[in-house]
Amino acid sequence: MRDAIVTQVDRASYLMTDEATVYTKTGNEFAGHGTVNHSAEEYVRAYFWHTNTIEGYFSILKRGITGVYHHVSPQHLHRYLAEFDFRYNERIALGVNDAEPRRQSIARCRGQAAHLSTA
Repeated sequence: MRDAIVTQVDRASYLMTDEATVYTKTGNEFAGHGTVNHSAEEYVRAYFWHTNTIEGYFSILKRGITGVYHHVSPQHLHRYLAEFDFRYNERIALGVNDAEPRRQSIARCRGQAAHLSTA
């Protein structure tokens, strides 16, 4: 787990995990590390430490991989994560309408195409 975490997560991040011991040492390598004890039915600690956000993100990521891609190569993991970061951050629950993420994606593609044609 450590290798995957330290290669994909900015060291300035605060890790919020459950009580699994696999995160204990790795958490010391980041700006902060807080845990919640799910086995004791603790889901939020001090109004800040929780795993709700990441559990929501993982549900979208898992459905996308299972339903669309079926396989994710470690070499391109950062690309899959970037796509799902975009999907998670541009969702209706945050006030973004359905058409806006598509519009942004198309605009970015056009920018890339223009950039590539001048290279």
